[in-house]
Amino acid sequence: MAQNKKVSNIRDYRRGPLHLNIGMIIFGILFIYMVVSLILYMNNKHIVGYEVTRGSLSVPNVYQGIAIRDETTVSCNGTGYINFFAKEGEHVACGDLVYSLDSSGKIAEMITSQEEETLLSDQDLAEIRNQAIVFQKSFSKMDFEKVYRFKNQLEGTALKLSNYNMLNNLSQAGTTDAVAFSYAPKSGVVVYGIDGYEMLKPSAVTKDCFDESKYTAVQLEANQLVSQADTAYKLLDNENWSIVIPVDAARAAELEAEEYVNVKFLKNQYTSWAKVTVLKNTDGTYVQLDFTNSMITFATERYIDLEILYNREEGLKIPNSAIVEKEFYMIPQDYQVEGSGSKKGGFLKEVYDENGKQSTRYIDATIYAADDEYYYVDTTDFNIGDYICREGQQEKYAISKMGSLVGVYNMNKGYADFTAITVLYSNEEYSIVKSNTQYGLSEYDFIVLDAASVNPDDFIYE
Repeated sequence: MAQNKKVSNIRDYRRGPLHLNIGMIIFGILFIYMVVSLILYMNNKHIVGYEVTRGSLSVPNVYQGIAIRDETTVSCNGTGYINFFAKEGEHVACGDLVYSLDSSGKIAEMITSQEEETLLSDQDLAEIRNQAIVFQKSFSKMDFEKVYRFKNQLEGTALKLSNYNMLNNLSQAGTTDAVAFSYAPKSGVVVYGIDGYEMLKPSAVTKDCFDESKYTAVQLEANQLVSQADTAYKLLDNENWSIVIPVDAARAAELEAEEYVNVKFLKNQYTSWAKVTVLKNTDGTYVQLDFTNSMITFATERYIDLEILYNREEGLKIPNSAIVEKEFYMIPQDYQVEGSGSKKGGFLKEVYDENGKQSTRYIDATIYAADDEYYYVDTTDFNIGDYICREGQQEKYAISKMGSLVGVYNMNKGYADFTAITVLYSNEEYSIVKSNTQYGLSEYDFIVLDAASVNPDDFIYE
């Protein structure tokens, strides 16, 4: 019997060769290009540009200084109740009445028992009003201790005026025998207070001197019982005085280069010129500002807030990271010759042919800067020992002298082109450079932000 056979419609599929079309080829090329470009981008240095603009720098120039003056303390010449006749901060001449000592206490009794008010003249009222106006302008809630100082000044002024009236009454009553009067031994400004810094010298100033939490001032008050050898008052007998401020080494060098600076006192907004002296004290660098005026205005102040006013030119603001220093050959200016056509000028270099015959070849060298005597020329244009000849003369100059220039890399031409700059002043992040110089930068130029990321004449791809 014949067996039934199954008939299958399944057939084996044989893969044929890969058929490439134009689309696959283009896609493959683009894919490879993208991978290679990505690898190159990751490995290449990334150069960032910076647009040059005009600007200014924020330089901290407000300081708190400590005042140093010629200060003489005057001791009491006896025992008794002291009363002042010279206003604090007032200039007295030699022989002027400063204070009295009442050994009997009669003046004190008269003051406490006085029922009538002392009448003040218009001049006296104007003096007190002026003190109040000055205090109001300089008052700060952060320095409330000055309120007590102002209170003592007003009391001193009032007592002085009252004491003169009391003195007249005593003279009329003939009871001045128990009162000893003390007169100024020399001319100067009277101060009724001591703080222990009367003998301080600029070279002895330390950081502790500026710690106001450790500062103690003793106000000498009128109508108090004193004994012999107690301090009666302080006399400032020299209009020349100093203020010492703490600074870092960089700022000290900057101020020393100025030699004289204009100082504004924040208390009254007055300005005065001061001579600068840098001090290298035991714990740091300080600047001593020497004045020849305004001492009487601040006679009662030990700590003085001030601002140094810099006379600074405007210029172009650039980041310090863009600044680089480069070496150049220095060639005397009188060796330059005029170029032909569009060439501005160059130098005649001495050369020899294969037969040893001497001649000159014109080198169109790039000049990067100039001073009073030399041009600064790129080191790629010449070699050490090359001779530069004067046109039409036998005299020649051997290239050997080199000098450095501070500059940036200009990107305007598509490559790192060194451009010399003149730095006017700088802080930690930026510098202000002189504008409109012959070989320098101009506003809106593009420079390399990080000078360390390129080499001279590198092509720039942003």
